Amino acid sequence: MSILLICSQDEQAAAQRLADAAGLPLALYQQHRFPDQELKLTLPFAGAVPEQLVLYRSLDNPNDKLVELLLLARHARTVGVKRLWLVAPYLAYMRQDIAFNAGEIVSQQIIGQFLAELFDGVITVDPHLHRIDSLNQAIPQGEAIALSGAPRLAELISRERSKPLLIGPDAESEQWVALAAAQIGCDYGVCTKQRFGDTEVQIQLPAISVNGRQVVLMDDVASSGRTLAGACSLLLQAGAASVDVAVTHALFAGDALTVITAAGVGEVWSTDCIAHASNAISMAPLLAQALKPLLV
Repeated sequence: MSILLICSQDEQAAAQRLADAAGLPLALYQQHRFPDQELKLTLPFAGAVPEQLVLYRSLDNPNDKLVELLLLARHARTVGVKRLWLVAPYLAYMRQDIAFNAGEIVSQQIIGQFLAELFDGVITVDPHLHRIDSLNQAIPQGEAIALSGAPRLAELISRERSKPLLIGPDAESEQWVALAAAQIGCDYGVCTKQRFGDTEVQIQLPAISVNGRQVVLMDDVASSGRTLAGACSLLLQAGAASVDVAVTHALFAGDALTVITAAGVGEVWSTDCIAHASNAISMAPLLAQALKPLLV
């Protein structure tokens, strides 16, 4: 059965790592943006059509990329692709899972159904799920596989720091911090957080001594950077010897990286789910392990 992995040029490096790990051929689809910002996309096959197509597309900057997915998937079905898989290491629009005010749109349900209708399965990493237990609740049809970057980040932390103390910046981070701490046999704690807006947060440290410790702040995503920066400042004030950051998704919107560096963060490590200068670990081995059983 013919199988092809495709990606855009801007994600070629990460997609190539997945292709190598999964033993798949890789090809680039072509993109052209017209002056009016419309997209023209061209799939990398004109003759024989692969029976299965794997699309690698991480959904940071999602508004443009979701249109790409629609065009690529619909055309692939039209020309005869039988099975279509999406590997989206970062999955957007998952945080908006409930309407707090009248008229608010619950984007998680809409985007989840959108992806379910386009693809036979979706593989992602650490989706930002608040009030649901499984990715299948957001993507209700086909395969919906959620991996975690915590084990890979734990491997890196254990190499870089001899006796780290892992700290999660908020309650939601505990799932990843606890998993990583158990894997490498180190202590951990979790901060409490109150959010007052997109960039305004108040942090309280856990009841654990950080004096003289090599602390690693660990979370699924770094977006505005304000939560990590606030936690870092408090940790250094409490006597931490150093504070580093390890995150699965390096969004670092706007001045986020500058903000956390100014707060005293030393090293910043991330997985390659989103291409960024801080990428220090590849998710390709885990992604390939999840993908291979689907390609039958």
